[in-house]
Amino acid sequence: MNKRSSFRRSQTFQPTNPSDPFTVPNNYAPTRRSLSIEFPTSPDQSLFGEQINHFSHPHHPISLVNLQDLFTCSGCKERGCGKRFACQKCDFQLHDFCALSPPSLKAHPLHLQHQLVFHSKPKTGGIRWPTCNVCGKATRGFTFRCSFCHFQMHPCCAMLSDQINYPSLHNHPLYLLPSLASDDQLNVTCRDCNRKRSGRLYGCRACDYHLHAVCAKDLINGLKVNGIRNSDQKTSVLGPAMRFASLAVSEFIGGLIDGIGEGVGEALVQNVARSGGPTSITRRI
Repeated sequence: MNKRSSFRRSQTFQPTNPSDPFTVPNNYAPTRRSLSIEFPTSPDQSLFGEQINHFSHPHHPISLVNLQDLFTCSGCKERGCGKRFACQKCDFQLHDFCALSPPSLKAHPLHLQHQLVFHSKPKTGGIRWPTCNVCGKATRGFTFRCSFCHFQMHPCCAMLSDQINYPSLHNHPLYLLPSLASDDQLNVTCRDCNRKRSGRLYGCRACDYHLHAVCAKDLINGLKVNGIRNSDQKTSVLGPAMRFASLAVSEFIGGLIDGIGEGVGEALVQNVARSGGPTSITRRI
């Protein structure tokens, strides 16, 4: 990535507890000035070239850029394209909404009853990765979590609301449907990916149009506008089953590493790899 010769202004995003640089306390309240994200709306038009110091990358500042290449966010571990905060000295990159996530969200339309607190690390201790209550995908990094119940969601999902309006996708407003039973959920086909899957759904009140929340995320993370299809939406017949099996093995092994210790877990993964099993996967705490 090319260095940018100048930046308009610098900001600092740091936790108040220096002994725990990757956990953001409740009283964490950085000053943003022009750099801000209004959850749960689309990102604002921050000035490109803005530079910030982020607590998750204390060694180098990161600056707001717009690049057309696909990247994996170092915060939430999900993919993105286009607008992001990137380090000019290494490969560290954050979605803009991940970099500017507030310490908490109050009365969010997707979880009105409780406050959601920002966490920089996922829950640990189980045999599977925890999943987002909105899109149904695993939460492997930055998340907003409820302290009173088990609700959690990705920062990208937090950019969604109970009503979304994307005329380029559908002419009518789409409304978040109540959580459906698993059998009912799998009977509804998304008009964007033409698939049935878990996760919340949006529906049109004027016609029979439905949209997965996970597909709506691609309108926020830059994938849709840059013409990139999510990797789990390929049309191969055998692909979905193989990806599901691979994900299940990865989550199981990752959970074992959390439960029995990193050293033993890595030894287990290496033994699986040597025996011709799935590719070695480690999950560091």
